[in-house]
Amino acid sequence: MTASNDRVIIFDTTLRDGEQSPGCSMNLREKIEVARQLARLRVDVIEAGFPISSPGDFESVQRIAAEVGTLADAPIIAGLARAREGDIKCCAEAVAQASKPRIHTFLATSPIHMEYKLRKQPAEVLKMAVDMTAYARTFVEDVEFSLEDAGRTDWDFMCEIVAAVIEAGAGTVNIPDTVGYCQPEQYAARIAYIFEKVPAARNAIISVHCHDDLGLAVANSLAAVKAGARQVECTINGIGERAGNASLEEIAMNFVTRHDYWNLQTRIKSEEIYRTSRLVSDMTGQRVQANKAIVGANAFAHESGIHQDGMLKHAQTYEIMTPESVGWTGEGLVMGKHSGRHAFTTRVQALGYALTAEEIEKAFARFKEICDKKKEVYEDDLIALVDEVMYKGAAQAWQLESFHVVSGSDVKPTAEVVMSFNGEKRQAKAEGDGPVDAAFKAVDEIVGEYLHLVDFELDAVTEGEDALGRVMVRIQRKGGRTVKGRGTSTDVVLAAIKAYINALNSLHVQELIAAQRESGENEKVNTGV
Repeated sequence: MTASNDRVIIFDTTLRDGEQSPGCSMNLREKIEVARQLARLRVDVIEAGFPISSPGDFESVQRIAAEVGTLADAPIIAGLARAREGDIKCCAEAVAQASKPRIHTFLATSPIHMEYKLRKQPAEVLKMAVDMTAYARTFVEDVEFSLEDAGRTDWDFMCEIVAAVIEAGAGTVNIPDTVGYCQPEQYAARIAYIFEKVPAARNAIISVHCHDDLGLAVANSLAAVKAGARQVECTINGIGERAGNASLEEIAMNFVTRHDYWNLQTRIKSEEIYRTSRLVSDMTGQRVQANKAIVGANAFAHESGIHQDGMLKHAQTYEIMTPESVGWTGEGLVMGKHSGRHAFTTRVQALGYALTAEEIEKAFARFKEICDKKKEVYEDDLIALVDEVMYKGAAQAWQLESFHVVSGSDVKPTAEVVMSFNGEKRQAKAEGDGPVDAAFKAVDEIVGEYLHLVDFELDAVTEGEDALGRVMVRIQRKGGRTVKGRGTSTDVVLAAIKAYINALNSLHVQELIAAQRESGENEKVNTGV
């Protein structure tokens, strides 16, 4: 990819840096769905993962490269690699099938990182950076080099490395504010200093990757663009390690809404922003705060009487962009109980889902169940039930057969649950602080172990008394393994039990995979790592 003065490259790292934030891990199917949606959003680069970090990460990068990286007008598929031969070789294998593969390698350059983490002198770091950039170029033409903690790196040493890695073959050089330390003016000055001291930087792409520890990730990224950077690394909803990353939707809509100021272009299809935000939120279980810019529930809400009056007279009195410009089209009625399988399938495909024939049948059956319970079925209802079917995956060893709860102000909440494990029925009865707690304890008794409930979230998918309730749980097994599960139903207790059992099945799948790896059945995947 070549540099352009009027074009900003959007590098999405939701699947790598975003997924590293606590509780945001996704399984293979979820990562592929997010990658497909990122391609529809028209990001320029998808950083699909850190291949050497685990066999699962290697497989997800490889699958995304093969399935998303080969689409018409596909984005660049990048993998992250430390400045080590093993990492780089593994990354090259993972992204090999993409039409446009990239190796993104990095090395710490700040004094504190070099002294305490790398335990190396600046001359050693410089040599490693050059050698590993050149090594990466033996596999792919597109190499990006990142100076980890560039925001605290000596300015002249930073320029020395930038010049050296460009000469060694890096087409993109990233200047990350890894710990969110910089201020906008300071960060912009750092970028400008590179262009002043490194003439070759004008023939490469200078990239920025900002963290939000001081709430300045977007401001710093935009300040850097003003100083000449032409790639911004960001995530959907701003998710990421610690306080998160620069928010893709906020970066993109600055260029759209204030084109008069920036006069810069991106490839982003802004109408896909809201759908992408919602998909990532669903897949990670990370709810978007209501007042989040662009995609929060209140982003286009007006409660103040003065605001409402102005909006009724002219929308632009209080809205600088339209909800439709980011794909927020409201909660229109899309389906009903008389809708057939063909209409349902067409609608699901239009929402961006790629389901198998078996999954379509399961989703359609759930749709009919919901139609019998709800007067109106909204798009969000449809997305929730499709997500539920997708999320279950292939292996469902634990199944809910039936449940019965007794609860009230003058009785001890009690739940009786009947489940099956690979077809064998088991049941238990338990008391709890409420019907959901009692049901979870009954499930634990059936499973034969106490599972720690790390997180429980309940929200209504749409408005109204008959709205679907969506529950997300995270449970932790003794020993540290944590998984998430989701369930939806018009009955919130049933939704909670579904979510709990869904998480149980995820634990079961993880155990099967771990056992296969230990026995050598995943030798092909491990060889790549």
